[in-house]
Amino acid sequence: MQSISPAGTMVRRMALYVPDPSGCTAVHECASHLHVAGRLAAMMAMDFGGAWAAGPLPARGYAIPSRTLTTEEAAALGIASPDDLFGGVVPWPFVGTKIITHGLWRPDAVAPAGWSQAFAEAVAAVTLPGYAVFDPADLRAAARALLSEGEVRVKDPCGIGGQGQAVIRDRGDADALFAHGDAGALRRHGLVLERNLHEVSTRSIGQVRLGRLLMSYCGSQYSTPNRYGEAVYGGSDLLCVRGGFDALRRLDLDSDMRLAIEQARTYHEAALDCFPGLLVSRANYDVAQGRDGHGRWWSGVLEQSWRIGGASAAEVEAAAALLGDPSLEVGRASTVEIYDAAAQPPAGARVFFRGDDPAAPALKYTYVKAHARP
Repeated sequence: MQSISPAGTMVRRMALYVPDPSGCTAVHECASHLHVAGRLAAMMAMDFGGAWAAGPLPARGYAIPSRTLTTEEAAALGIASPDDLFGGVVPWPFVGTKIITHGLWRPDAVAPAGWSQAFAEAVAAVTLPGYAVFDPADLRAAARALLSEGEVRVKDPCGIGGQGQAVIRDRGDADALFAHGDAGALRRHGLVLERNLHEVSTRSIGQVRLGRLLMSYCGSQYSTPNRYGEAVYGGSDLLCVRGGFDALRRLDLDSDMRLAIEQARTYHEAALDCFPGLLVSRANYDVAQGRDGHGRWWSGVLEQSWRIGGASAAEVEAAAALLGDPSLEVGRASTVEIYDAAAQPPAGARVFFRGDDPAAPALKYTYVKAHARP
């Protein structure tokens, strides 16, 4: 495998940074992160120091944070540019959550310090109808307004993988859901109210910068039954190309995917313009496409991920393929999560987790499907 560290330079030291160790309770997720970190270290010719939770980076260190960092956290670690981490740095904690995807219920509504109305306006046309709320009165008023047009999805801004979400269909549902809400948590983190869609396809649009390699990708997420028969995240299939989002335009893609790419690009560029100090070397945007309760078709960015994520194992394998063969322009890579304990990976797959926890995948692996040359 080709290294992306220039020959003759001092070997850098990489570490998986876990700022909240108590929050890393999912064994399969921790295994995934360690796998990605180890693969990146090999690709970038760095020593892999494992996981750590305190203290600055070693000299010429490189971090893979388990969550998006704040500017203050990054400064304390010695992170000064996108070349120092796989992930992102935000000027305010809320900027790293899905709360920024929608504007406020009203211009003078309660909002945290650092809120950018300019960003909300810049992405309004590429997101679903919805609001960000931080106050109980605003919450009820915004919910009533959205309910007049159909079902509303309520989301915890910090939720991952669909956790912390509920659908309300009328005012009775809203009253029941909000009756026991935590006003303090609402003011600290907010809630997202958004048009609920059915028959949804989730597109994954992203970009990764590793040394001299800039890679962009588009793809789709798919679901799989867990051990209780419920449909859950089953992996991502990515089509990756050298270059920025413009490079994706050269690919033979359907109109829905092209729309998702342009929406994600708008969101990405608006964030960089509207949030001073934002650093991003790994960006992933989920774009939902589906119909509301009235049959109207929608497409919009749901959220951003500026940290190591579920698709990162596939991102790394695609990047390794592009780095290993300079003649390659396009690579296809996938991550797969299966809950069937008897399942076996295909030949050539790279397995990075096996487990027997009923609440977690039994098998996780990644593999590269195909390459394309000019």
